[in-house]
Amino acid sequence: MPALTIWPLHGLPEITPGADLGAMIADAAGGELRDGDILVVTSKIVSKAEGRIIRADDREDAITAETVRLVASRTSPTGHTTRIVENRLGIVAAAAGVDASNTPEGTVLLLPEDPDASAREIATALRLHTGAHVGVIVSDTLGRAWREGQTDAAIGAAGVNVFEDLRGKTDAEGRELVVTQPCVADELAAATDLVKGKASRMPVAVVRGRGDLVGDLDLPGARSIVRPAERDMFARGHEEAYADGFAAGAASVTA
Repeated sequence: MPALTIWPLHGLPEITPGADLGAMIADAAGGELRDGDILVVTSKIVSKAEGRIIRADDREDAITAETVRLVASRTSPTGHTTRIVENRLGIVAAAAGVDASNTPEGTVLLLPEDPDASAREIATALRLHTGAHVGVIVSDTLGRAWREGQTDAAIGAAGVNVFEDLRGKTDAEGRELVVTQPCVADELAAATDLVKGKASRMPVAVVRGRGDLVGDLDLPGARSIVRPAERDMFARGHEEAYADGFAAGAASVTA
């Protein structure tokens, strides 16, 4: 396998509603993109370009509006409440992905309306402007169950195989792999965050060396990464699940 190279794009200006991200990223790349490159774009600039900035004096109200299902809610000793919810995109995340950082006072930033469609639009423009057969991943920062801290993950993708399906192949000892299916889109999103950073104003990075993952623009997007509800073993926080069970038991006794 060739060496993997990742670098951030410099020179992107502040993104405002209506910006042509594909053209702007192509300009910043300066003709350096090659067939097989994958660009990872922070969702925040996609949301800004799409005008997903709303007035919201109370961020909690915006979170409620974006919430489809509450998974868990905890209040810290200082009185701060964190809600883990499923948002309208099917993504389970803190605060439904509503972001109040680096936005004008009294506003919040919502996730793109359709991150896969956003990725497809950017990839189409990049292929047109540069002539390079590239893929695009739209990333956002997510927490992980059982582990502290956060990492970037793919919430949108176009022209990229989001999984590397190894099922049916064999390991180094000749044993068949049954469930091995790395989510390479998430792995690439996390890797690029090492060079993009959170406060560096470099929201786009290029990955070179995984051209084997790049393909047609109609490949399944990042929505295919979201686990279907019927296979979700962690649909509720443990306190919420206990409360639900206790309430169901009490109801059956009084029935």
